[in-house]
Amino acid sequence: MESIKDRLELFGLKKALGYLENDPKNNVPKVLRWLQEFDRDENHNKSYKLLSEAMTDPDNNWNRLISGFYTNIDEGYRKKAFENMLINFVGGKRLGQNSEKYDCNVPWAILMDPTSACNLRCTGCWAAEYGHGLSLSFEQMDDIIRQGKELGCYMYILSGGEPLLRKNDIVKLCEKHNDCTFLAFTNGTMIDEAFADDILRVKNFVPAISIEGYEKDTDFRRGAGTYQAVLKAMNILREKKLPFGASLCYTRKNAELIGSDEYFDFLISQGCIFAWIFTYIPIGADAVPELIATADQRAFMYRQIRKFRETKPIFTMDFWNDGEYVNGCIAGGKSYLHINANGDVEPCAFIHYSDSNIKDKTLLEALRSPLFMQYRRNQPFNHNQLRPCPLLDNPARLAQMVKKSGAKSTDLVHPEDVDSLTAKCVDAARNWASVSKEIWDSSSAREQCEKREAKECEEKLRIAEKVRQSV
Repeated sequence: MESIKDRLELFGLKKALGYLENDPKNNVPKVLRWLQEFDRDENHNKSYKLLSEAMTDPDNNWNRLISGFYTNIDEGYRKKAFENMLINFVGGKRLGQNSEKYDCNVPWAILMDPTSACNLRCTGCWAAEYGHGLSLSFEQMDDIIRQGKELGCYMYILSGGEPLLRKNDIVKLCEKHNDCTFLAFTNGTMIDEAFADDILRVKNFVPAISIEGYEKDTDFRRGAGTYQAVLKAMNILREKKLPFGASLCYTRKNAELIGSDEYFDFLISQGCIFAWIFTYIPIGADAVPELIATADQRAFMYRQIRKFRETKPIFTMDFWNDGEYVNGCIAGGKSYLHINANGDVEPCAFIHYSDSNIKDKTLLEALRSPLFMQYRRNQPFNHNQLRPCPLLDNPARLAQMVKKSGAKSTDLVHPEDVDSLTAKCVDAARNWASVSKEIWDSSSAREQCEKREAKECEEKLRIAEKVRQSV
């Protein structure tokens, strides 16, 4: 539960938001300075400073992006979105407190699958083989959110399957938990005028629409007509001044297109304000290892995304190449976890092994399970934080953790032995190791990450000693 101190801080921050609507250009830096004062642990001070500096430069891409919130986003939606961001900010302090209290990872975000069903069958997607029989009930999802909020988590991400097959229940969750932010990875084909009106009403739901390039590339993987349906969905959202972004998966076939200046300019022209970037992982019986991006393609994406952050008004997150900013892998509850449509609590949406089910255990019990504790004890998985992933970059580490914890495959149709899964990634890991070493050794982030890693190790030792003494 929120403390009185938390409530007072939140009240003050909400008051500060009121200044933004009057004169955002001049008042955004002031609010950022106030946030710095509240951030006594100094976890985000560097980010606040950079944003403050950006807002004084009219040509800065971050200035252009933030200014766009006041011209391109519905006013009521914008105010609610900023308010929920502050709730998440205050709740984040409880995450750290609970992590220390229970000696386990406590996630900032929970990813869950309302259903395994999907209206598409995309090449290489594990969800395509799961069938349409699995789902979390509204009551189960509601309880997951209740438990998460008690721990300090206010961000809920929906995937699947196609989560919008459960759009009515999603709207109900948004209504009931209007202090949370909900984001959905969706193919976009089920976004219509009525659903967009619901989003505008609840004001705490954001779609991340999957798109693999232009029409030929998107329809190659997702089926004929998908691209045009996506453009229609984006147009509906744009006309209603609703925020949305793109979910991009780059493969050996489309990496150069996905990472091109022209393609990102296209996304911005369609109204996307963010892009979540993933790389193809060969999971499931229908996996296509030949689609794994080459090491040179991954290096290309690394350099392009960093260039875009300096030049284009769109927020980007590269889930495999941004390990340097978050001290490696963010899975295993460190920043997020995944609950599939059967209720299995998995460390990652791409790691289909579990030793806990939300129907039998509480969220906290799952976070303290052997598999999640293996993640906590082994993170980061590599000193080169351009190699963060225990599957794609360090496959032997994943096999070791799964075996030590006794976790089982959660694929109900074709259970996959962990040695068979990791074998698909050995060549890609070896090739990326040499290419990424050159980048990492020349990166200014290396020294900062090594210092942060040392600091986190010291913190873990301090917590462990505190727990030992309490016992």
